[in-house]
Amino acid sequence: MGPPPRQSTTDRRRSSVPIQAVPDQVSGTRIELRQLRYFVTLAEELHFGRAAAREHIAASALSSQVRRLERALGVLLVARTTRRVDLTVAGARFVIEAREILDHVDRAVVLAQGTASAPPALRVGVLDEGYDAIRPVLNAVQARHPELEIHQVQAGVPEQCRLLADGRLDVGVGRLSTAAPTIASELFRLDRLGVLVPVDHEFARLGGVGVDALGAETLLLADEERAPEFTQFVTELCRSAGFFPTLFHGSVQNLRAAVDLVAQHRCVLCTPASRAADSAGVTWRPLVPSPRYPWSLLWRAQNPSRYVSALVGTARKMSLELGWRESTTEKAS
Repeated sequence: MGPPPRQSTTDRRRSSVPIQAVPDQVSGTRIELRQLRYFVTLAEELHFGRAAAREHIAASALSSQVRRLERALGVLLVARTTRRVDLTVAGARFVIEAREILDHVDRAVVLAQGTASAPPALRVGVLDEGYDAIRPVLNAVQARHPELEIHQVQAGVPEQCRLLADGRLDVGVGRLSTAAPTIASELFRLDRLGVLVPVDHEFARLGGVGVDALGAETLLLADEERAPEFTQFVTELCRSAGFFPTLFHGSVQNLRAAVDLVAQHRCVLCTPASRAADSAGVTWRPLVPSPRYPWSLLWRAQNPSRYVSALVGTARKMSLELGWRESTTEKAS
């Protein structure tokens, strides 16, 4: 599982855009495009040294330009401590608009130079490559828009929300009980929940496993920082059946590693039905009475792109046609 790319094609093009200045009509000072570019890079890295290296300047110079931008705006954009760098509320809002300004400049340069623009791209957050809940939707969108480049970014829902807020992600996928006003969400799939067990486990012979039967098993939960919403869902399910699960003392960062632990008879694992096909040594059995895990799409509420709208519309259409939001009947996916 790798982090999102540090520098996109758009980021590299920005370095060649001539530096221009525009008057700040509010304070009378000047806001320069390079200040916007430095701030956007800092917002992506959240580290002065790495941001400065990307922009090929000294960290002190980048910090100075960001401070000048803050003085011009009259607000603090970055919260600096000796240990970390974070965006303020104003900074998180400003970076979205700043990125759009720089993108407009990039497009203007491309048009002026008469060169072809880069192909459109859609960055989609997924919890793990082992979950297939969104894959049919992405396949349908790709078939309808062959010109579109779809990039899957592995990230937990909390991180997806941060990436959406600062413009580094276009669409997120996961369970979200509450969202910031800037993030829109829509349920598109209720996924039957089951338990992954070794092939020689007693559950493997059953057509369905009662939730209360999990009380006698060692249960592996998702990493609390990466997928707290899934951990909460499974924990509340167990509590509703009258017990708190015996937990496996350890954690994994992806579904493949979790499956390996199950195959070694060290634990069992609750997973939705839309996971990838069973690996050797393990099998999946549905829980009864048929709990459903909710998958939602997440996107920035203001001015979604045509491709984000296309993805949301496709998910909505497939959800209706395939009965993904029905909780009482099984539909083929």
